[in-house]
Amino acid sequence: MRDVIIVGGGPAGLNAALILGRCRRDVLLCDKGEPRNAAAPLTWGLFTRDGTPPFELRARAEADLDRYDTVERRGVEVVGACRTGDAFAVDLSDGTQERARRLILATGLHQDLPAIDGFARFWGTGVHTCPYCDGYEARDRPVAVYAHGPGAKGIALEMTAWSRDVSLCTDGRPTDLDAEARDRLSRNGVRVVETRIARLDGTDDGPTHLVLADGTRLPCRAVFLMPEGCRPSDLIRSLGCDLTDAGVVPTRDYERTNVPGLFVAGDASRRVQFAVVAAAEGAMAAFAVNTELLREDTR
Repeated sequence: MRDVIIVGGGPAGLNAALILGRCRRDVLLCDKGEPRNAAAPLTWGLFTRDGTPPFELRARAEADLDRYDTVERRGVEVVGACRTGDAFAVDLSDGTQERARRLILATGLHQDLPAIDGFARFWGTGVHTCPYCDGYEARDRPVAVYAHGPGAKGIALEMTAWSRDVSLCTDGRPTDLDAEARDRLSRNGVRVVETRIARLDGTDDGPTHLVLADGTRLPCRAVFLMPEGCRPSDLIRSLGCDLTDAGVVPTRDYERTNVPGLFVAGDASRRVQFAVVAAAEGAMAAFAVNTELLREDTR
């Protein structure tokens, strides 16, 4: 039986594996090679690696792991997992099964895009979810915030840090904006566009216009989506993890979940979805895992 199985080879999983490898733990890292940021050309906000392509970051991290003989990497999907006694049994897509004393899920989130023509085309290059990651590249250009409901106003105002040409586009959905909220948005240069969106037009260099259902062409060099439409891994649900209304796993005490021995690190446990934050959570989970195993081993 292994000490730890880590599911997911993004920043959280890779950093967890690195820390545990240095703790001389027997680690299996499983990753099917379909990262959420695969469409993004560059990764921003990671010190010493600001603006590095995601797959280059991953390759460097994997090379680091390969120095540790206690860490095994497999390019395989985890298709099932369950807790059996004081351990976890993990089923892999190659038909094999592995067991471990602890399990770290660093699976991230699956992003569902609005069914609007052009959004998938520009995903990662002009359609984004995180202004902290991609807002700087859209600075001082016309941008659209695709949002509705109670959180729409706050997201639109947040974008004014990067651009003073912001359109809050509700796509015909209710926004719950009262007169005071509309006045605040207007005073800060945010226009509210409640017409349905027909498509997002652009060139090979990126988006240029949002085309509304009434034919209006709204200048737009980037679209930022409301942080919804993200789904956690089915493993999180099948293992019995608690979920918040926002669809993330509430963790405590170094990424522990309500399931003993199970840790969740990275985007699936936070709304702050930065690479550097995910990596830090992976390190914290690794610390907690090693501490628990030490206590068991030194009784």
